[in-house]
Amino acid sequence: MAARSNPQQPDGTRSGWNPRLALLVAATFFMEFLDGTVLTTAIPSIAADFAIPAADVNITMTAYLLTVAVGIPISGWLAERFGARRIFCAAIAVFTVASLACALSQDLATLTLSRIAQGAGGAMMVPVGTLVVLRGTPKSELLRATAFLVWPGLLAPVLAPLVGGALTTYLSWHWIFLVNLPLGAAAFAAALRLVPVTPGDPGRRLDWTGMALTTVGVGALVAGLELASSHPELPWAGISALAGAAALTAVVLWMRPHPLFNLQVFHARTFRAMATGGFIYRVTISSVPFLLPLMFQTGFGWSPLQAGAMVAAVFVGNIGIKPATTPLIRKFGFKAMLVFASVASAITFALCAFLTAETPEALMFVLLVCSGAFRSIGFSAYASVQYADIPPAQLTSANTVSATIVQLGTGSGIALAALLIRTFNGPALVPQDPAGPFRGAFLAMAVLMLASTADSLLLPRHAGAAVSQRDQSPKPGTGADGAAQPTASGTDAVSKPAQAGSTQPAVSLPAPEPGEAPHPPRPAGGRAPRR
Repeated sequence: MAARSNPQQPDGTRSGWNPRLALLVAATFFMEFLDGTVLTTAIPSIAADFAIPAADVNITMTAYLLTVAVGIPISGWLAERFGARRIFCAAIAVFTVASLACALSQDLATLTLSRIAQGAGGAMMVPVGTLVVLRGTPKSELLRATAFLVWPGLLAPVLAPLVGGALTTYLSWHWIFLVNLPLGAAAFAAALRLVPVTPGDPGRRLDWTGMALTTVGVGALVAGLELASSHPELPWAGISALAGAAALTAVVLWMRPHPLFNLQVFHARTFRAMATGGFIYRVTISSVPFLLPLMFQTGFGWSPLQAGAMVAAVFVGNIGIKPATTPLIRKFGFKAMLVFASVASAITFALCAFLTAETPEALMFVLLVCSGAFRSIGFSAYASVQYADIPPAQLTSANTVSATIVQLGTGSGIALAALLIRTFNGPALVPQDPAGPFRGAFLAMAVLMLASTADSLLLPRHAGAAVSQRDQSPKPGTGADGAAQPTASGTDAVSKPAQAGSTQPAVSLPAPEPGEAPHPPRPAGGRAPRR
């Protein structure tokens, strides 16, 4: 069942990390995440240009998200087979060229096909880029590395409405894609310079059956989530989701000596935390950028600009807490910070349910800043702790599985939020309150977030200590392993020389007599230098 690992690949090489490389990968992530949602504000303009109903343009967003989801599982195998540098650069090139094709599209069919090609590039950029950074990062620096990689997922959903609205209003919807051209060209040039060359494994076989089952399973789940949010009255959402779950179950049962990815990564408790409590955390957090603008516009009667400006407070909280995220995790550990982030986020969700149009905007802004800060802490903690106990040989599989779960979690959050709005939309539940459905949705998300808290409470106390480096310094009078150090006393002039690899001091000299010069240091394996 173990996935084949190429011994020539530097999976286990963790000599140090490159901040410039991490920043490059984060920038490509931001392009991919932004293009996943930025098109929402441009849908009316695109529909007017193509002379079609606005609802028909939604297919371009669904096609993009679906392609990203089904393309992620194969990206790990491509990186192992052809080399991560080659695949990452190819992904940037495909994404950039496809962005140009999107901007030049003259009809819906061409735009949809271009979005599929763009999604294929994005599906390789995210997991392969993460793998490139993780391979060169020692666990002691993993917190710093993931601090770079987390921010695109935090900021893109919040900034997408503002960026898309500004480009569409003051230029045209084509510029949503054209801005990717200089960014993609710069990223491609930087990748050629910064990404280390890694040899591929020509003998690495592809599990075609496993790939087909995984593609069908993930694709059916994402399609079911999209149908649940757009057409919940139809039975196809449930049918698609069940088919996807059945296909993924078949993947687990099919596992062969050379599977698409190694499911032994779930033996690590810290990695399972990402797939259980971390999945719930991402589902609830992903619903906020969807719920807030709708509540402000539909429930409070605000303009889109006013609503977008208020939602930007979440962005302020994300950025403001970033410098303190790593020190907090190092001081208190992963378990404490995950529990704190989930409980605090649940409280902010509950408070959002009680906001009204008469609530002072300054108070709303502060609440959303706090929500963004707690969101950032939780995202950073889960992104780092999941790799704490993963051996280097399983890093590619862990990265691929994690990226797939993240994609499903994000889609599930939006679908669940839309379903909750419809559920609480009955007049008997929230009479005479246009914001009532959103209040019910926020309260339900707050309760769901507590399930993530319960999972975090079950983590070991020192979970992820190799990454957080918490309580790693020895206490006074003890060695690195906590054992007491012997001290010289009485007339002992010199202790026995230290053994190789011991944490004991090499020598221990008595204190000098009053008025005598201090003793020179005596090396462990030689004579003391003459005075």
